[in-house]
Amino acid sequence: QVQLVESGGGLVQAGGSLILSCVASGRTFSSYGMGWIRQAPGKEREIVAAINWSGSNTYYADSLKGRFTISRDNAKNTVYLQMISLKPEDTAVYYCAAVPRSSRDPREYEYWGQGTQVTVSS
Repeated sequence: QVQLVESGGGLVQAGGSLILSCVASGRTFSSYGMGWIRQAPGKEREIVAAINWSGSNTYYADSLKGRFTISRDNAKNTVYLQMISLKPEDTAVYYCAAVPRSSRDPREYEYWGQGTQVTVSS
C-alpha cells in the first residue's frame, strides 16, 4: 500500500503560478513511478505529467510543455508539480498517483491521493 496526500492547490489568477506537493507513505516510494493527473468537471481524467522512479525521465502532456514541471525528492518521499502561466482551462482537481513502473495511462496507476482543487480565475 502507498498512501498519498496532496497539498498546494487553491485559487489563483490567470498568469499566476502554484506548486503542488504530494507526500507518500507506506511502501518504498522510490520504487514507484509517479504522475499528476487532473480531472475537470465533465471531462475525463488527463495525465498532466509523469516521472520515473529516479527522476531521470519525465513526460508531459503536449499542451502543457513549458508551463508545468514535475520533480521528485525520494529522500522526502515527495513529488512536486510546478505550474506557471496558469490558464482558466487548467482548473481541475489534481491527483497524485503511483504506479509500479512509469506510465502515461491514468488507468494503470494503482494508488491515488484524494486530490487537490486548482481554480484559475480569468
